[in-house]
Amino acid sequence: MATVCGLITGCVIHTTLLAFGVSAIIAANENLFFGIKLLGAIYLLYLAYKVYISDASLNFDSDDVPKKSLKQLFVQGFFMNVLNPKVTIFFLAFFPGFLFSDSMSTVIQFYILGGVFMLVSFIIFSAIALLAGNIKAYTLKHKNAGLVLKWLQVVVFVGIAVFILI
Repeated sequence: MATVCGLITGCVIHTTLLAFGVSAIIAANENLFFGIKLLGAIYLLYLAYKVYISDASLNFDSDDVPKKSLKQLFVQGFFMNVLNPKVTIFFLAFFPGFLFSDSMSTVIQFYILGGVFMLVSFIIFSAIALLAGNIKAYTLKHKNAGLVLKWLQVVVFVGIAVFILI
């Protein structure tokens, strides 16, 4: 849960950068906005391809994983999120398409979207963290779980890429 809190805190950085810095540049240049969307979609399609060609087997070997403090786990989650180019591209390419008001400040709209994203992510990541033992047991019992998860990733990456382009 400490890692989850770090991941969610990292979203504040992405939201702030988008709301105050990048959003003004994007709003001023439609070609730049399209270029960011196109690059984001291409990157997501690349990730889908990498998952497609990867092995579907799951590895749960955790014997060599060192124990970390709650602070270390939080900091790790924070930096995993802030330095992850996928999150940056997702925020840049996806969020501007969900601006919902012509009269409300784009900064406020980005913070609302960021808040909704953080809430949903917190719920999903927390559920995964809390249910990790059950998920592991289920995937070990069901030999096709890795294949299903692989194809789920491919469909999600391609689906988001198509949504960004449309």
